[in-house]
Amino acid sequence: MNYGYFALAAFAATIPAANWLIGNVGTECIPNGPCLVPVGFGLTAPSGVLMIGAALVLRDIVHQALGWRWALLAILVGAVASGFVATPALAIASAVAFLLSELADTAVYAPLRERRLYLAVLLSGLVGALVDSVVFQQLAFGSLDFIAGQTLGKVWMTLAALPILFAFRPRRAA
Repeated sequence: MNYGYFALAAFAATIPAANWLIGNVGTECIPNGPCLVPVGFGLTAPSGVLMIGAALVLRDIVHQALGWRWALLAILVGAVASGFVATPALAIASAVAFLLSELADTAVYAPLRERRLYLAVLLSGLVGALVDSVVFQQLAFGSLDFIAGQTLGKVWMTLAALPILFAFRPRRAA
């Protein structure tokens, strides 16, 4: 089986998982707001950040193995699945944020991936994390109160997932 399909399923699953975490898991849950987790340096973030950082790298694996259209399909599937575990407003905010961050990520990732895969993943992950954070927080919560923590949390998760990408990188012929 092509590892891209495994990454596709995992990527699609991160979207509803993140939305479920936001409403159910954290060291502090704000009434009518997100559950929060510490991400370092005294910052907190909505707990879905634990999934979204991984999603950014999984999205790049899907893009690399199957193409950007499959990544967009995974966002659609994940958004629909989110409707079963989160409020409609949270699911819509998540879908819009994922879609816009996917477009931004692709704009950075695609031109760099052939020459500098790790740089492509790192830079596209940073751009995708920032776009996702701003759009999601504004749509879901009406504020950017947790932008620093959410962005930092996504960077941590992207760095943690880089070894996975390394293991699944395309091999060049000798």
